[in-house]
Amino acid sequence: MTSFSAATDATRRAIGEAAQALPLQDRQDFEDAERGFVAKSTQRQIRAADGRVVWDLDGYAFLDGPVPDTANPSLWRQSQLLIKDGLFEVVPGIYQVRGYDLSVMTLVEGETGVIVIDPLLTKETAAAAFALYTEHRGARPVVAMIYTHSHIDHFGGVKGIITEEDVTSGRVPVIAPEGFMEHAIAENVFVGTAMGRRAGYMYGAAVPKGPAGQIGAGLGQTTSTGEATLIPPTLDITHTGQELTLDGVPLVFQVTPGTEAPSEMNFYFPDHGALCMAENTTHTLHNILTIRGAVVRDAHAWAHYITETLALWGADLDVVFASHHWPTWGRERAVEYLALQRDMYLYLHDQTLRMINQGYVGSEIAETLQLPPALEEAWHTRGYYGSVSHNVKAVYQRY
Repeated sequence: MTSFSAATDATRRAIGEAAQALPLQDRQDFEDAERGFVAKSTQRQIRAADGRVVWDLDGYAFLDGPVPDTANPSLWRQSQLLIKDGLFEVVPGIYQVRGYDLSVMTLVEGETGVIVIDPLLTKETAAAAFALYTEHRGARPVVAMIYTHSHIDHFGGVKGIITEEDVTSGRVPVIAPEGFMEHAIAENVFVGTAMGRRAGYMYGAAVPKGPAGQIGAGLGQTTSTGEATLIPPTLDITHTGQELTLDGVPLVFQVTPGTEAPSEMNFYFPDHGALCMAENTTHTLHNILTIRGAVVRDAHAWAHYITETLALWGADLDVVFASHHWPTWGRERAVEYLALQRDMYLYLHDQTLRMINQGYVGSEIAETLQLPPALEEAWHTRGYYGSVSHNVKAVYQRY
């Protein structure tokens, strides 16, 4: 493997220019990422049954310092936020375990037990995350499992928390949006080998971690390397407005097919004023076409469904959270965050179509199109995971 060396003059100039455009005085994300902190785990390495480390909570300790001249300062900042691991209270009765995988696990306490939302990528990290919750909130039976969508980092750890027998006995319903199994199989079985290989390049998981190496993947630090599992859903969410009460906790669902995943859903907890946005809004510009592959996403539909979300619950929000990153609290801030995320996908869609109709090809649009100042100035619309250039090409490809 090629050894890393000091940054060249050209790299330092490029990084310096990038830093000048950043709103570094805005520290709100750091306050939000630390809000509600309960505890970290004292067990810092998560191991598989054979003893190998599948996740290292201290693997990015080098990020606890000023940005070096080998790293983009914006991605360095994002990674500093993402390594804030532990158990966090979102609001009383809703908790998250963050920093244990590419994705985030959410736990909602009911009358007798706990509802688990998105059990991470692998069973080892899921079990460790759930153990941290149990250690500080007490042993509670799992009364329901919810998969927000059909990507493996949102269901692969399920057997680290519940068993097939829990589900077949009827003790634990598994809830997912309609079409979940079809799309989970299409992505992870039909082309699973290629998808896994390309994901290795996309997330840089094999690149040595360090200031001149792998410093994060934007959506999360990287992917865990344990065992991915699946228990099929037993209850489908088929339409927007569908309601369930799980262990005394009411939920209202919004189906959002063709957005960040072909099968995806948002849902609202009216008793908590809390909205789960699955992966439809996160603290980054997402991918319209992932570098690893997968079906090209519909940026127009994506924006439309966020508009619908705002119409459904924007007046009542106290907090919005997702299955990556940290929550946003307060109605005004939450609505602004959702609206800017919506505007970002709609702008990329509409402006790409405008330039297509003017005769430009995808590569030309990608080299020309830039986000407007209102979107450039928000931290959560920056391209830590997707990019304007790659997403423009995706919109072009779709049409």
